Amino acid sequence: MKPPLIGNSESIKRIRKLIKYVAGTDLNVIITGKSGVGKEVVALHLVHESQRKDKPFIKVDCASLPGGLLESELFGFERGSFTDAYRKKRGKFELAHQGVIYLDEIGEMSLSLQSKLLQVLQSGEFAPLGSEKDVRSDAWVIAATNQDLEKKVKTGLFRKDLYYRLSTVKIHIPALRNRPEDIPPLIDYYIEKYSSQFEGNVISKPSAYVMKKLIAYSWPGNVRELQNILKRYVVIGDWDKILDDFYLESRFVAMPKSVEQIFEGGSRVNVLSDLKDKCLLDHESCSLKNIIKETTDIVDKKVISSVLDKTDWNRTKASKILKINYKTLLNKISYLDIKQYRGL
Repeated sequence: MKPPLIGNSESIKRIRKLIKYVAGTDLNVIITGKSGVGKEVVALHLVHESQRKDKPFIKVDCASLPGGLLESELFGFERGSFTDAYRKKRGKFELAHQGVIYLDEIGEMSLSLQSKLLQVLQSGEFAPLGSEKDVRSDAWVIAATNQDLEKKVKTGLFRKDLYYRLSTVKIHIPALRNRPEDIPPLIDYYIEKYSSQFEGNVISKPSAYVMKKLIAYSWPGNVRELQNILKRYVVIGDWDKILDDFYLESRFVAMPKSVEQIFEGGSRVNVLSDLKDKCLLDHESCSLKNIIKETTDIVDKKVISSVLDKTDWNRTKASKILKINYKTLLNKISYLDIKQYRGL
């Protein structure tokens, strides 16, 4: 069963149209986009719209296996072909015959293995490890990556001929922060889905205030992060708790034009309230010097976090936007304990 491709943005509408055009062709497809945007969802839609929808769909995560193991996983091996080869194993390309093989994170594949993959794409044949006989595979190849393969081609880390062979059709899925109009329908869908999964809980939709915060959030983990947050909400049922836990107010899509914009939504009041509470407990904290230092650190952390999120943690680009030295930025990241979001 294919997961729904949800969204009202122009980019998602274009992807739906492209899927219909491509699904009947068997042309090699490469799907690009940041981690968590839904590349596998698009791949499954391609398969479902094709004549291969009832044939095998074989997924291979190229990032999870080192080169030697990945080669044997893709192409199989004969018994005795290496030390631990106690039995013959059929490779994924053989298993995907007349179906689809989905090569996830293709950018992680070694150059030596890229050469063998290119041969398969050109001839439709390959030899399992330790075998002298070629195996025929009529598999539709759909690849996906979160990397810039054109850049890897220029630096010699990815074969140009393989890139062109894989990218006959390219489908790019923008980050969720670049299509905020897709957030409300995604929220509606996953709240309904998870409510039925978690003991049939009936959960109300977010208020207008909460929805505004969710749309303003930069979603570094993309749709996958949204799914995880909505699972928590369905279980906990308290948006105030969710907002606090995930720092939604500190990571905005738009670059802050002023400190005031960063603290939009009451965060600035919270900062001042925290300082006041500290003064009551510790008079030393009330010194103007300490207050200025602490406030500066809070503002620095929020601004730097926002810029790093917007640049996908490209520190060189962030240092240019912030107009500070690269080394100074690294020191501030360490001192302020700013961490990159890597999913839940």
